[in-house]
Amino acid sequence: MMETSSSIDPAEVARFSDWAAEWWDPKGKFAPLHRLNPARLAFIREQALARFGPDSAARRPFEGLRLLDVGCGGGLLCEPMSRLGFDVVGVDPSRAGVGAAKAHAEAMGLTIDYRCGEAEALLAADERFDVVLNLEVIEHVANPRDYLRNTARLIAPGGLMILATLNRTWKSLALAKIGAEYVLRWAPVGTHDWRRFLTPDEIRSFLTGEPYEVAGPFGVVFDPIAGRWRRSADADVNYLMTIAASRSAP
Repeated sequence: MMETSSSIDPAEVARFSDWAAEWWDPKGKFAPLHRLNPARLAFIREQALARFGPDSAARRPFEGLRLLDVGCGGGLLCEPMSRLGFDVVGVDPSRAGVGAAKAHAEAMGLTIDYRCGEAEALLAADERFDVVLNLEVIEHVANPRDYLRNTARLIAPGGLMILATLNRTWKSLALAKIGAEYVLRWAPVGTHDWRRFLTPDEIRSFLTGEPYEVAGPFGVVFDPIAGRWRRSADADVNYLMTIAASRSAP
């Protein structure tokens, strides 16, 4: 059994716990994630299809594969992943967030294994997953390097992690921090600390010497004309990366 240190930032957990009742309100504090979700879900499906090669026309193409959503919150990603056939585990340190996730999944008739805790506990229990989702979490943890290395070890041999975060650029300070929180009011003031945003090069450096193939960044931008998020070559603000484990156990 592997021992690991905690990456939880209690202040961040408390903030998201206070907002837990609004997870499924598309006009509430998590409205930005509701708007971003279609682009994220399309990317996850595309990458998982490419990695595992199931029948893309199947209603539940990922039947038999195990997926972990780290920092699952109210389950905005867990539910669509469950509908695609994944055996889903969602973990989050916020008891209030996990409670909201469980209640919503039950109302939707979905069976999802929600756990209140931290990803490091799953690693200590020697659990592994074909897909690990690590979306908009790493910028909120206490030690991003150790956190990423530990969560990457949760990927089963041949599996895949999908990571999303915010780039630390002057553009992201203007748009994702000042614009989104103070001007457009898309997110509550204090949602993000720009100093904790991470560059793609920093993400890669955290995994130096580890048995993973890192790809990206893949930019995601908001199209104000279409009123939706879309993939882009511009990774100056929001971006995704993939972390693929070797076929042999690390």
